[in-house]
Amino acid sequence: MSTDLRAWLKLSPVVPVLTIHRVEDAVPLAKALVAGGLKVLEVALRTAAALEAMRCVAAEVPEAVVAAGTVVSAQDLKRAAKAGARFAFSPGLADFMLEEGPIPILPGVATASEVMKAMQAGSVFKFFPAVPAGGVGALKALHGPFADAAFCPTGGIDAANAPDFLALPNVLCVGGSWVAPSKLIDAKDWAGIEALARAAAALKKA
Repeated sequence: MSTDLRAWLKLSPVVPVLTIHRVEDAVPLAKALVAGGLKVLEVALRTAAALEAMRCVAAEVPEAVVAAGTVVSAQDLKRAAKAGARFAFSPGLADFMLEEGPIPILPGVATASEVMKAMQAGSVFKFFPAVPAGGVGALKALHGPFADAAFCPTGGIDAANAPDFLALPNVLCVGGSWVAPSKLIDAKDWAGIEALARAAAALKKA
């Protein structure tokens, strides 16, 4: 399970975190991001349209690896799997994440204690909220005692600081919403989003 997660998270250096309010935006948004070179797309379960958006992208954009975001319950995980998500991200760590579920999940961790608990089930985690939780310095510190752990930091990351995170040996990729800002989605500026995705995909993982 961790092997699959690592392979998916290595597909591109940035995972766009998508908040989709209109189902009709999902497919053109996903196509723009994939065309720009970002294949793993995190659809946050923060809107009424999120699950249907996932279904549409999974069905109509086969090049995309659809992930569910903001998964906070076992029910969320089941719904996301039925909607076509290949795996999921959570902002935190809960007991259901330590058991085998319908799809793999990256628990959200921010402390050494949380990493230790989460390692009962795997070795790939979301580091959240990345910048408020200590950013690059915290991840450097965690690498010493947890050399096998790998992270996708999310929260406060943008085009300016993403390279600092990507330079770390324990970071597989970063998550961020700057690649698909709401103003461009609302304007249906798919070309603008593709350009942002292309720039993000060009960021190099050390």
